Amino acid sequence: MMNGWGMGGWMWIWPVLILIGLAVLATTAVLWTRGRGPSGDDRGTARRILDERFARGEIDEEEYRRRRDDLR
Repeated sequence: MMNGWGMGGWMWIWPVLILIGLAVLATTAVLWTRGRGPSGDDRGTARRILDERFARGEIDEEEYRRRRDDLR
C-alpha cells in the first residue's frame, strides 16, 4: 500500500505544469496579437500617418519636412 510518498506523491506537479503552460500560451498570444511585442514600430506608424496627411494636403511641404525630421 502506498503512503502518499511514492508515484502518487508527484501528482501535484501536473496541475502546476499545466498552469505554467497556459500562462506561457496566453502571454505569447497577447504579444502576437499586439504586433509581436514592442518592436519600435511606433515611428513607422507615425511616419505613415505623416505621409498620409501630406498626401491629403492637410499639411504643407515645410511642415511635412519639419515633422519628418522630428521623427528621426
